[in-house]
Amino acid sequence: MGIASEILRIADKGVRKSHIAFEAKLNYKLLTQYLDNLEKQGLVTCNEEPGNMVKATEKGRLFVRQYRDLLTLVGQDEPLE
Repeated sequence: MGIASEILRIADKGVRKSHIAFEAKLNYKLLTQYLDNLEKQGLVTCNEEPGNMVKATEKGRLFVRQYRDLLTLVGQDEPLE
């Protein structure tokens, strides 16, 4: 869940796939797999044109907030892997 949360955090306002790959330290193939799953769950929108933009949906932003709350509850500073 940590990687998915990080992708959603980065994509909050809308960014290119390459920016997410760089920030999350993921190769493009793995990022594409995560994005496919996140899009199927309604957590992101992916637009191939223009510029391969990815943006977290409201549901995705809610996921990030609840994930942060969970980390706080269990006393974790770092994402659970």
